[in-house]
Amino acid sequence: MASLPPPLTSFLFLTLALILIFVTPAFSISRRALDHGHDHLMKDGFRITLKHVDSAGNFTKFERLERAMKRGRHRLQKFSQMVLAATDSDMKSTVFPGNGEFLMKLSIGTPPESYSAILDTGSDLIWTQCKPCQQCYDQPTPVFDPKKSSSFSKMACSSDLCNALPTSSCGDGCEYLYSYGDYSSTQGILATETFTFDKVSVPKIGFGCGEDNEGSGFSQGAGLVGLGRGPLSLVTQLGKPKFSYCLTSIDENKPSTLLIGSQASVNTSSSGGDIKTTPLVKNPSQPSFYYLSLEGITVGSTNLPIKKSTFALNDDGSGGLIIDSGTTITYLEDSAFALVKKAFTSQVKLPVDKSNSIGLDLCFTLPSGASSVEIPALVFHFAGGADLDLPGENYMIADSSLGVMCLAMGGSSGMSIFGNVQQQNMLVVHDLDKETLSFLPTECDKL
Repeated sequence: MASLPPPLTSFLFLTLALILIFVTPAFSISRRALDHGHDHLMKDGFRITLKHVDSAGNFTKFERLERAMKRGRHRLQKFSQMVLAATDSDMKSTVFPGNGEFLMKLSIGTPPESYSAILDTGSDLIWTQCKPCQQCYDQPTPVFDPKKSSSFSKMACSSDLCNALPTSSCGDGCEYLYSYGDYSSTQGILATETFTFDKVSVPKIGFGCGEDNEGSGFSQGAGLVGLGRGPLSLVTQLGKPKFSYCLTSIDENKPSTLLIGSQASVNTSSSGGDIKTTPLVKNPSQPSFYYLSLEGITVGSTNLPIKKSTFALNDDGSGGLIIDSGTTITYLEDSAFALVKKAFTSQVKLPVDKSNSIGLDLCFTLPSGASSVEIPALVFHFAGGADLDLPGENYMIADSSLGVMCLAMGGSSGMSIFGNVQQQNMLVVHDLDKETLSFLPTECDKL
């Protein structure tokens, strides 16, 4: 069990006004103009603006949350199917989580054509829809036409990236099939192309040119960019073993930021000692995922009696906890979530709302006309002494018009996921050289 932090204040006093809006500072991004070219990229890295997949829709806060949670439950099922496929020798099909909650801008080809793609830290393959499309979904931008790009090149079947694909065949070059476990899939040719990120052009990025793409959840973008730990992912291909993101809350409708390379680093001298760093854990059966070692949870001043084995990564690759940008709320193994739920129920001095109007497991009825409310502190104890004391708005959300306040967490019968609501307004740094992950509370508008 991780050592407890200095004595915790049992309750955070938050005004309803703060809780009701998922507090997030106003966000503006200053983009540095970088020179074109791979050499400059190697020195400096780059930053990319992210936007939430529902940012264009006219949704209320709770409509956004409900939409995101529906996708999150779907994603959790995909993760579970992946683990099941890896642990069951009778299951042959390879599945991937797919989809995500944030879109990133990039350009493909020479001359460059602009696209938005779904960012996914839970998978590796980079792909976009390509002409001639035998089966394509409607996307916001024109479908990429490789014949119009002078830098497009099909990848040889003998290439390392072709061999890294879970399902491939040799026909018209390296042909791939990437299945997302819910009848969604992309199928096409593996190729190389010049990708441009915020004025930085990088040649010969391996990607899937998808000519047969079907299923749900892709239509917000023109494809997907995998940021997992495997050889096909953008991070691995760039040779930049460090990236970070800073996510704004889902109801603010303001952009978030992805930082690649040296720009992803934390300035430890100015962090004020608030940085929390924990080792990344490897799971041989799921090598793309970012696993963390969660050793305990404190609610208020109570260190919950969670068995040490609850969040352990099992020998067969099941269990464990991953951190994921594409899942909205945190899902904890059922027995641990039951203890968290019990602790909040006993410590929050409000009646439990049983209407289930929001779809979250634990909600409370807000007192009419109240100007403030007390909620217990919540601390996640990660390995390495990384005791992450979450701001109240990162786990408790409310709506005065509905008269409810809800815990933004749920239960899982298998693996656990640390979701993006819990990560909002933090710089989350993935350092693949040091095999660590760091959290730094950050005002994203000042990043």
